[in-house]
Amino acid sequence: MVAITRVATPTDLPTLLAFEQGIIAAERPFDSTMRPDPISYYDIGSLIASPDADVIVAELNGSLIGSGFALKKASRHYTTPAYHAYLGFMYVVPEQRGQGVIQLILKDLLSWARDNGLLEIRLTVYPGNNSAIRAYEKIGFDPHILEMRKRLDE
Repeated sequence: MVAITRVATPTDLPTLLAFEQGIIAAERPFDSTMRPDPISYYDIGSLIASPDADVIVAELNGSLIGSGFALKKASRHYTTPAYHAYLGFMYVVPEQRGQGVIQLILKDLLSWARDNGLLEIRLTVYPGNNSAIRAYEKIGFDPHILEMRKRLDE
């Protein structure tokens, strides 16, 4: 059977919160500054309810297998376009990875961005997360800006 996509609903929250923890676990090795669990990246319930966001889930045989969101965000005041779609919460359950689930989710998110007059999409990815970087480059993303940091207490 082929996965389908749909807009997330509040009843999806328990599974989506578990997906978020999967993302955090996968990204933890790339960021030693993360606080100990429990942590959360997103207010998923607010994103589901927001007119400025679209949360999409992928479903297979009645079970959620993936997620992602697009959020209308203001761009830096000195750049164009004035607003862009920020993508986040990109997750696929391990047993379904490599099956095109993210592409299905992205198709819906990009349509939402276009329908809302957003001409650019952006996302963030850890520099060492080479598999994610390759996947995003494969679908047309280009590196744009690198944020750097230095701790002063070391």
